[in-house]
Amino acid sequence: MIETRNLVKAVNTSEGRLIILNGVSLLIESGEAVAIVGASGSGKSTLLGLMAGLDGVTSGDVLLDGHNLTQMDEEQRAILRGQLVGFVFQSFQLLPSLTALENVMLPIELKGDPEPNKKANQLLERVGLEERWHHYPNQLSGGEQQRVAIARAFATEARILFADEPTGNLDTATGAKVVDLLFDLNQEYSTTLVLVSHDERLAGRCGRIVKLVAGEIMSDERNVEVVSA
Repeated sequence: MIETRNLVKAVNTSEGRLIILNGVSLLIESGEAVAIVGASGSGKSTLLGLMAGLDGVTSGDVLLDGHNLTQMDEEQRAILRGQLVGFVFQSFQLLPSLTALENVMLPIELKGDPEPNKKANQLLERVGLEERWHHYPNQLSGGEQQRVAIARAFATEARILFADEPTGNLDTATGAKVVDLLFDLNQEYSTTLVLVSHDERLAGRCGRIVKLVAGEIMSDERNVEVVSA
């Protein structure tokens, strides 16, 4: 489903060339829930962005459902993302001029679904926001905004979900509720989940944990407790 081959990402800085990722090779099978963990600056968010085709690689390959992203231009990658991928970000990334309902409807409409309003309403009900559909992002709490973002991520029934620090801007109690919702929906939709987090408890909900240190994979282990559950 997702594969990186000897992936390198480097940028030029005033102090010279900075290697962010150095030879990362990783295979994620369909239906897996994988956490990518590491300290700040380890390269985990960069890796997520490259796997999603949001940024270009320096060298190496990224394959998404058999499509080599490194051989595609940005327009082609964007089309592929629209077909396969959903996102949940730390900063929610909701459009401020759209209501909760309109934010969830947007990707459904872009995909050409004939009943975007019906599907968006069903998802908002599923995340417990059926009474808040007409509110704008600035009228919602952080937890409510993240629930809208989760509903939007599942709106197109994407086969792959990328989540980057989804609880980073939430308090502990709210974050726990959002995590439960994320994993419940992920199981219902049988989605491949790739999650970046520094939160060990959140990572512990995944069946596999990949640890990055200084842009390299330090460990890649199955979470026995989750796999055997």
